[in-house]
Amino acid sequence: MSVKVRIPTILRTYTGGQAEVPAEGATLSQVIESLEKDHPGIAARVLDDQGKLRRFVNVYVNDDDVRFQGGLEAVTPDGAGISIIPAVAGGC
Repeated sequence: MSVKVRIPTILRTYTGGQAEVPAEGATLSQVIESLEKDHPGIAARVLDDQGKLRRFVNVYVNDDDVRFQGGLEAVTPDGAGISIIPAVAGGC
């Protein structure tokens, strides 16, 4: 399945500055593998040392949070839009 992945500004150094890149895969796990193949180093920013989604990285397939759709096994239909959104913390 071919999908489009929206890349947050902080990860665009891995994609040559591109805000959106194509990837392949029927599941989120396969999409991340595809991203890593084409943009080495990006998977380490999305996955932790155990290969799970990092706690403070939110991923959406279309508008659905993957944490409620099977995590890395979330289905990524052909043409889906995937958003990687790092959590933002701070304040007073």
